Amino acid sequence: MDMSLLEPKSVVSSPFSSFRHQVQRFSRCSSCIGKFSRASYSNGVPNKAYCSGAVSSIGQDKLPAEGFTHQINGTNGLSSKLFSRDRRLLDAVDDQYDGIVIDPNGLPSNPVVFSSNLRFSLSHWKKKGKKGVWLKLLVEQSELIPIALKAGFQYHHAEPEYLMLTYWIPDGPCMLPSNASHHVGVGGFVINDRNEVLVVQEKYCSPAFANFWKIPTGFIVQIETEFIEVIAFRHAHNIAFEKSDLFFVCMLRPLSTEIIVDDLEIQAAKWMPLAEFVEQSLVKEDVMFKKIIDICIARLDKYYCGLNVHQLVSKFDGKLSSLYYNTIEGEDLTCTGK
Repeated sequence: MDMSLLEPKSVVSSPFSSFRHQVQRFSRCSSCIGKFSRASYSNGVPNKAYCSGAVSSIGQDKLPAEGFTHQINGTNGLSSKLFSRDRRLLDAVDDQYDGIVIDPNGLPSNPVVFSSNLRFSLSHWKKKGKKGVWLKLLVEQSELIPIALKAGFQYHHAEPEYLMLTYWIPDGPCMLPSNASHHVGVGGFVINDRNEVLVVQEKYCSPAFANFWKIPTGFIVQIETEFIEVIAFRHAHNIAFEKSDLFFVCMLRPLSTEIIVDDLEIQAAKWMPLAEFVEQSLVKEDVMFKKIIDICIARLDKYYCGLNVHQLVSKFDGKLSSLYYNTIEGEDLTCTGK
């Protein structure tokens, strides 16, 4: 590719002959052949390029490293390298652990500009002694994901509206916290004044549990009850998606006897006498489930105290928290009725 210089009138060969971007023209040129300034590109992305020395005799590998912008192959159909001094830090804030949180709303939409600014920012933050970098990419920014991965970012977690990536700057093992390792489920032991337990039959279950009446469990939404206590909780590993599971059994008092069934998940629901409920073969034969029901019955008879909730504010974060416990010296925590 040849470039025509406006002043003086001469033609020189360009070291950028492999570029797909063709330089349309130069706004001005100094009297020294080979010095040029501002160029515009035919793909509509304006940029600034500077070079000193004889253009015909300098190779691409001889250009100053400062000011180079590397373009990812294949992005927007482009496969060349774009050189620019027009680089800037990405919009970001420091976190309390000497890390960086990049603002997703301030990211350039152009992948070439994003690549340049990302690498420039990482270099700057490394010089500043920063540690972990958090990069949230929204759904509409998904074309930037391959660029971030090529720059060294790693997947952390994903939600329906975004993907979170991280980058650890210092040498040595990454100290950033990993993604959530546990699921949390709840089982509600809801018993009314007539000593009846709220039970359900699930719509989707294995044939062995098709006719089993169980307490409502799972990742449930809020129900119209009054919380009494956490009776017990179970911890198990590798339950779903290789995550661990925390399952809390709570005693609840119903605020209404009306039952509204979620047809998407529940086949049937009813109030069942407690004596009938515990006589089911699956309750009697399963060691874990039988122990849970025994604890619930002991709580009803005031032989057992679960974990009561206490609202406290910590100076560490100034937020209201719920602390669950049942016995502490100096406090009267005698088990009360339902």
